[in-house]
Amino acid sequence: MIEIERKFLVKSDAFKTEAISKKRIVQGYLNTNPERAVRVRIKGDVGFITVKGISNASGMSRFEWEKEIPVTEAEQLLSICEAGVISKTRYNVNVGNYIFEVDEFDGDNQGLLLAEVELQSETDEFEKPIWLADEVTGDTKYYNSQLSKNPFKNWSL
Repeated sequence: MIEIERKFLVKSDAFKTEAISKKRIVQGYLNTNPERAVRVRIKGDVGFITVKGISNASGMSRFEWEKEIPVTEAEQLLSICEAGVISKTRYNVNVGNYIFEVDEFDGDNQGLLLAEVELQSETDEFEKPIWLADEVTGDTKYYNSQLSKNPFKNWSL
């Protein structure tokens, strides 16, 4: 139940022509404590509840437990989440032996594009597509739980 991933900014929308799928995601947080964030998500027509632990020193690994739930239950839970529901479109893009998940945010986070790649080990090497920009792995301001509290529209760039 350990998630290992690296996160990057995205510098263009070239990934869209390479995407193998895309889904609409709406998510909120019942708890945004970094030691145990609890997320409720509707991805397409499926609901999920997820518990994430605190990241390790590298920022790449952390505990993650996820369970599929009925959409009706996810909708009810979203109604009691903390303020700052996140909405985005997620594109899945095959790059070599990996799938990059690229999130195009809207609402209060419109203009932000983030890509994540899930790994088997922190030492895994992977091809970096040309549309990737700076790595932001471990930078907590890019965590969705933090974007719900301090959205991209409030950042001074």
